[in-house]
This record gives sequence, C-alpha cells and structure tokens, in this order.
Amino acid sequence: QVQLQEFGGGLAQPGGSLRLSCTGHGSNFSVNHVAWHRQVPGKERELVALITGGGRTDYPSSVEGRFTISRDNAKNTVYLQMNSLRPDDTAIYYCKLRTPYSDYWGQGTQVTVSS
Repeated sequence: QVQLQEFGGGLAQPGGSLRLSCTGHGSNFSVNHVAWHRQVPGKERELVALITGGGRTDYPSSVEGRFTISRDNAKNTVYLQMNSLRPDDTAIYYCKLRTPYSDYWGQGTQVTVSS
C-alpha cells in the first residue's frame, strides 16, 4: 500500500520561506515522477513543481525562481523549498506520486502567507 506523508506547512510572512517535505511509503520515489500541486477553495488544483524519475525539474512561471523541488533518495523524500512567498501562494499543498500503475496523493498541508 502506497502512502504519502507531507510535513512543513504553516504560516509565513510575505517574502519569507517554508520547506515542505513528502515521504513515501510503499513505493520508490527515485524512479517515479513526484510533483507538488496546490489548491485554493473554489479553484482547480494546479501544478507547482515536478521532479521526474530522471531528476529533471519543471515549474510554472508563477513559481519559477522562487520554488525548488528536490529529492533525497536515501530517505525516499521529496522537498519543496519555497522562497519569496507571496499572499497568493496561500493554498493547500499536495504531494503526488505517479507510478506506471496509478497516481497517489498525500493528505495535503496548509500554507498561509500573511502579515
């Protein structure tokens, strides 16, 4: 059974930083695609960062240069370093693992950016 556990959400001030982590159980992160998505109530869930099994990363323009996704294969964990946070980064952030057989989601962690 695949389970994803997310940590690191919370409150940050505009311009501040947070680091989210997603640890996988039951699946090998190092060979699969892992992504972070976020969702605001009333809006569609959107991709904010992707790291492929080969280590390639991709970001939408809204976060490029501010967010960095990385992976620690020994810990089977993917991180999302978020810098220069803005109030419109406020959302629930979800980790997603894509395997050849299925997609798996974490439970989500709230990120609030406010002064």
